[in-house]
Parts: sequence; C-alpha cells; structure tokens
Amino acid sequence: MKKRRDLGKGILSFLFFLLGVVYIWPILQVLNNSFKYNAYVNTDTFSLPDEHSFAGWDNYGKGLTFGNYPFLQSAFYSFFITVASVTLILLCTSMAAWYITRVNNIPAKIFYLLCIFSMIVPFQMVMFPLAGVSDRLGLNTPYTIPIIYLGFGAGLAVFMFSGFLKGLPLETEEAAAIDGCGALGTFFRVVFPMLSPTLVSVGILEIMWIWNDYLLPYLVLDRTEYMTIPIHIQYLRGSYGSVDLGATMAIIMMSILPVIIIYLFCQKYIIKGVAAGAVKG
Repeated sequence: MKKRRDLGKGILSFLFFLLGVVYIWPILQVLNNSFKYNAYVNTDTFSLPDEHSFAGWDNYGKGLTFGNYPFLQSAFYSFFITVASVTLILLCTSMAAWYITRVNNIPAKIFYLLCIFSMIVPFQMVMFPLAGVSDRLGLNTPYTIPIIYLGFGAGLAVFMFSGFLKGLPLETEEAAAIDGCGALGTFFRVVFPMLSPTLVSVGILEIMWIWNDYLLPYLVLDRTEYMTIPIHIQYLRGSYGSVDLGATMAIIMMSILPVIIIYLFCQKYIIKGVAAGAVKG
C-alpha cells in the first residue's frame, strides 16, 4: 500500500514538473532570444546563442533607447499606476469589507453582492462605454486611472477581505471601543494590522494584474502622451515599420522580471491569504 502511495506521489510530481516546464518555457525563450542579434531571433529561435548570434547586453542597452518614446518614462508610468492603484484598492476595499461584515444590514449585503457580481462581468462588455466616460470625467491620465482600477479590482479584494474578517473575533474591536477608539481608530489600530496576510496576498495579485495590464490603459490613456510598458512594447518600431526583436525581447524580460521576483518572494503569502479568506468566508 505504501509503495502504491509513493508511486502515485512520484507520478503526480513528474506531471506537475512537466506542467511547470510548459509554463516556464516561453519565459526561458524570451530570455534566450534577448541575448541574440535580431537576425538570429527569427532564424534560430530555439537555439542557444553561439559565437555568431550572441549579442551580450547590447539588446538591453538598445531596448532602453529604441523607439520614439523613452522606455524609462513608460516604466515610471507603469510603476506609478501600479503603486497608486494597489494602495487605493487595499485601503478602500479593506474598509468596505470591514463595514460589510460588521454592519451586516440589507444595503451592505446588496453592496457585497454587487462586488461579487462585478467579478463575473466580462471586461469587453464595458470597455467602450468606459472609454467614453473616462474621457468626459478626465480619468484618462496615469494620475487618475487608479480610480478606474479601484472599480475593477474591488470585487476580488472585497470578497477576500470579507472572508477573512468574518473569522476575526469581535472582542478586540469592542475592547478598543471601550478604551475610547472611534471607528477609524479601531480600524487602523486594531483591524488593519490583523489583515496583513490578506493584504499581502491581495496586493500581490493586484500588482501582477495592473503591472501587466494592456487593454485598460490602451483604451483609456492618451497614447500620444502616456504609455505604460505593455503599450510601449507594442509600439516599438524602427524605420519602415521594422521591429528589432532582440531589443523587444530584452524589454519584455525587463518588464516581467520585477513581477517574477515579487511573486517568488511572496508566493507563500498568496496561498495563506487566499486560504484564510476562502475557508472563513
């Protein structure tokens, strides 16, 4: 019986290893081709760089200056939008979830159901009206688009925060109220620190989504003035529409590397936060 169990675990481990290779293979190919000259990216796509095709770090240097729009400016806009949006989502949705779970009246329940409903509405249903509304309200800049991200990210965040908050004891909040804490004081001094597992997991999930998002900034932002990294990559063109694939691969690698590092260091918090919110919800 034990041998069969061990055999089953070995087979599952091998299958998951193959699945991991399938997922990581495209990233490895992007890294591989980022060190090749442009001419060899198309002809020897899957081969390792040799003495003829190896470009060293030239593609990475070229990627920072390639095209008509500075890559560092695109990186700044992506960084600002991601940080501002995630901060806004974590702060507003955690407070909303606390209100929903503690008040527990009909309007709060309706608001919670609307947040859940927003998770299943396809973005394609609202993207064209959204573009028009954002133009009329002046939300078409990197400094105002975090408000739109708050609306789209609220559903998942409220769901996870609500599930976690339902498992927290009320006694600590009641003790804070007895000591003279108001609602805001109770939230920021007592509740907010206890939300740290879910804060980290929601934050990482939102970072991966917003940093890599292409469609929403493409629809909302004025592309003649503002470009995030995904939009910048699409518009990399040389003379007569030619594309330097080596430099493009280098930029793609530079854009995904920060998210990969963050995810590798924080993946255990994602699992803890999701499990806590799902089980207690």
